[in-house]
Amino acid sequence: MALGLVAGGTWAWTERDRLRFLVGGEECRATALGEDVSFTPDQMNHASTIVALGMRRDLPARAGSIAVATAIQESKLRNLTYGDRDSVGLFQQRPSQGWGSVEQLQDPVYATNAFYDELTAIDGWQDMRVTEIAQRVQRSAYPEAYADHEHEGRTIASVVAGHSPAGMACRLDAPSEPGRPDLLVAALREQTGQRASISGDTVEVTASDERHAWAVGAWAVAQAEARSITSVTVGGRTWSRGGGDPMSWADADDPAPSGRVVITLHR
Repeated sequence: MALGLVAGGTWAWTERDRLRFLVGGEECRATALGEDVSFTPDQMNHASTIVALGMRRDLPARAGSIAVATAIQESKLRNLTYGDRDSVGLFQQRPSQGWGSVEQLQDPVYATNAFYDELTAIDGWQDMRVTEIAQRVQRSAYPEAYADHEHEGRTIASVVAGHSPAGMACRLDAPSEPGRPDLLVAALREQTGQRASISGDTVEVTASDERHAWAVGAWAVAQAEARSITSVTVGGRTWSRGGGDPMSWADADDPAPSGRVVITLHR
């Protein structure tokens, strides 16, 4: 785990990101439970992966909120190649403590599943305070610090788990390269467990219910920068990367059937 080294870097990232947000740069915002939480697109991408993998494992949203809070404290949701001693990745897990190889821990999917493996092995974790869980899972020297990010984790988990419809929005620059529908479908299956179909530059998902449709929609918006996604439609609502207000969802010109998500990629 990173301690002083990453803690110092965290302050610098926070100040840099705040300045970028104030001048209208790229930003992703999760809105739920009366709270707004903003991060860079890369950070929110990682947060959405963390929550989606928890859902795929049929864990309650609280697991996602704990995992996101932990990753915020450990790495500021950055997939770091360095840290305190041999710590690396989103959770600053240490190869020397048996978490896996450096290469494995730099894979956000592997690192997140390793965290959940450890979390769910703790009897009664659902009823513990986040500070208690941090001490048990992460073996942290400063477990009380995790509580500072509990509300951020809870807000993001509520949105990405589909409990807060239309709660994820991002202001992004124009895509720099075409999207890859095949890679998006593979990521959807790996991270959310949802199967999807491809038609040209669109990917469609038929979710099991409305909540899971909104979960896929939030995940897709949070992944939009990395995957060159230009719009996401869930039922009658649409988020669009270009035009209008990208920080809110609008009524869809071409609504999708209930429970269906339509994701359009840049050509």
